Parts: sequence; structure tokens; C-alpha cells
Amino acid sequence: MISRLLIALRDAEWFDRSRARAYRILLALVLFGGAIGWVLLSRHGIDPTGKPLGTDFLAFWSAARLALAGTPEAAWNLARTVATERAGVSVDPGVAPFLYPPPFLLVCLPFGLLSYFAALPIWLALTGTFYVATIRRWLPAGGSALLTIAAFPAVLANLGHGQNGFLIAGLLGGGLWLLERRPSVAGLLLGVLVIKPQLALAVPILLVAGGHRRALLAALGSAAVLCAAAALCFGIRVWQAFLDAAPLGRAILDQSLVEPGKMVSTFAALRLFQAPSALAYSAQMLVAVTATLVLIRVVRARSVPAGGKAAFTAAASLLMSPYLFDYDLAAAAIPLAWLFSEGLRRGFQPWEKSVLAAAYVLPLVARPIALTIGIPIAPVVLIALAVMVARAVLRVPAALAPVAREPRASANEARQARAF
Repeated sequence: MISRLLIALRDAEWFDRSRARAYRILLALVLFGGAIGWVLLSRHGIDPTGKPLGTDFLAFWSAARLALAGTPEAAWNLARTVATERAGVSVDPGVAPFLYPPPFLLVCLPFGLLSYFAALPIWLALTGTFYVATIRRWLPAGGSALLTIAAFPAVLANLGHGQNGFLIAGLLGGGLWLLERRPSVAGLLLGVLVIKPQLALAVPILLVAGGHRRALLAALGSAAVLCAAAALCFGIRVWQAFLDAAPLGRAILDQSLVEPGKMVSTFAALRLFQAPSALAYSAQMLVAVTATLVLIRVVRARSVPAGGKAAFTAAASLLMSPYLFDYDLAAAAIPLAWLFSEGLRRGFQPWEKSVLAAAYVLPLVARPIALTIGIPIAPVVLIALAVMVARAVLRVPAALAPVAREPRASANEARQARAF
């Protein structure tokens, strides 16, 4: 019985094109139908549980309001932030601290000019459009690209939380996709990831080990400009305020101020099992170091296509930080899209279909499974995805794969994508 199940998962012959398309249509209908229903059940922007829609965006909006009021350093003061949030939505939204570096306050600043419920849809529309435009580049050409993105549960996670996963994944995916084409532009995009550096830990390794000097200089330049601009706009005190708030971020991890089941990192998985923080950090470090070593091997291999190196960089980025949530999995679309494109081009290898399916639905199921039955599946699935990408890139000669996997170059692949 077990052997038959393993064979079914290994070969996944049941997961054919017609079923894959049907599952995506069903998933998109359920996700967006539920989201629309939830919004319709809300009253004046307050959902049925009494919380404002897009709760996490409150932290971005309140930080912007405090900066516009002439007290930008108060964005990292939890009491001031919570008071501003409550005043903005007229209910108790809970606690949503602003723990981002000062450059992210520059990004948030324009939205503070609007009311919260006016700013939220504009934020989601702008960042969501950027995300869709970027991920479409990674997917094979065809009518299923938008369906594939719409049905990806990380999209709903970001819409529901009002988070910045669209923006971060768009910057990462855009920078990686342009790395061989326009390295300076790629570097500028990757440097902006200074606004959320824990999702960009693999990027410097790629740029240094891969000898991408122009992109590296551009990334360092854009990051430095943003940091300096934050200091010029808000005063040097914002950097001190940011550093003073750092212990709260550490406490969220060490003291489980946020339930570990809501997170998707290796660290959170160990904490969910009541492991000591030291052990959880050690396990996270082991995974991060392993991902780093494999990334260096992938980047330095001459036979590896550029798109494969970029895809593994994105996959490795999701393994390195202990502070990772389901909405951050929007960036998983990059390795998912590349591996899917490779499967269409040269045929799916054992376990690839099953891992693709598991990683695709992961943002939908990781949190409820962890919170209800205490099983943290996310790190296992993310590691499996990284393994599949590494296996694929190390066995595919560069001459057989277009740079950064530009699927539109193949008409045959486009026809397969439309069918899939």
C-alpha cells in the first residue's frame, strides 16, 4: 500500500494537463469567491471578526501617517503606532508593529496622504499589477499564465493581509529575470530589496559568486541611495529608532509572540514542536548554510542555464530567514514557474509534479495545518522545491535552455502551456 502511494507520488501520472487546469480553475473560483464573499460580509471595511480588511497594511499606513505628521521616528514606537492604527479604523485592530528599515518608510509615505480604506486598494492594485507583470515573464506563453497566477494561494494571502509580498516578489523576480539582459537595471531592482532584507539573503551570493559586477555595483548603489534618502527625508534618528525596535523582532521569534504555526520557516517549525530557541536557530542556520553552499555550486557551474541559477536563488531565499510568513511565499512563484517550464520543455522528472503541486498550494494549507494539527509542512515542501530545482539545473546543459528561461521563444512549449 505504502509502496503504491510512493510510486503514485513519484510519477504523478494522475496529474495530467486536463486535471491541472481543472484544479486551477476550481482553486481560483474558491479563493476569489471566498474573498469576494468576505468583503461583501464586511461593513465599512470591518470584516465579520471585527478586524479591518488588510490588517497588516495598517502598520505601513500608520508609519506613513506618523512620518507625515513630522514624527517619523515614532513609526517604530509600538504605542504610537497602535494608537494611530486605532484612530484610522475606529476599532481595535490588535497589534501590527512596523519593524521595517527606514527605506521602506519612503515607499509607504504616499499612502499616508489617504485614508486607510482608500490607501489599501491602491496599494494592492499597484503592487499586485507589478507582481503579475513580473511573474508572467517567468511562465510559458499561453492563455493559462493569468489563471496560474490567479489560482496561486499566495496571491490571496497578500490580498487578505494587505502585505508587501507582491512588491518583494516583483523586485526579486524582475531583478533575477533581467540579470543577464540588463544587469544594471537588474541591480537597481535587487538593491531596493533593502526594504525587506531577510528575503534577499541569497542575492549577494548570486551576484558575487556569479561575477555579476555591474549588477552588484548597481544593487549596492540603489540600496545606499535609499538608505541615505531615508536619513535625509526623515532625519538620522529614524535609524536609531529602527535599531531600538530590533529587540521586538527578536522577541517575536524567541518568545513566540506570533504563533509559530503562522510562520513557514525551519525555525518556526522547531518552535511549534516546543524546541528551545537555540536548537531552532541552529536548525535554521544549518538549512541556510546548506542552501548557500548549493547556491554557490549552482552559480559557479558553467553548464547551468542563467534562468536556473536565478530560480534556485529565489528558492534559496525562502530557506534562509527564520522570519517568514505564508504571504512571503509569493516569491515561490519564481522557482515554481521555472521548474514548470523546464518540465514542459524536457519532460517532468520523478517527484517534480508532486512537489510542484505541493508547493503551489502551500500558502493555502501551511498555516491551517500547523495551527490545527501542529504539523509544520512548509519547510519540508520548500526544501523539496529547492532540491527539485537544484537537480534540474545541475543536469541541464546551458546550451539547451534559453537565458532566464524565456518561454516565449518556443511555440511548441507555448502550445503545451495552453493545454496544461
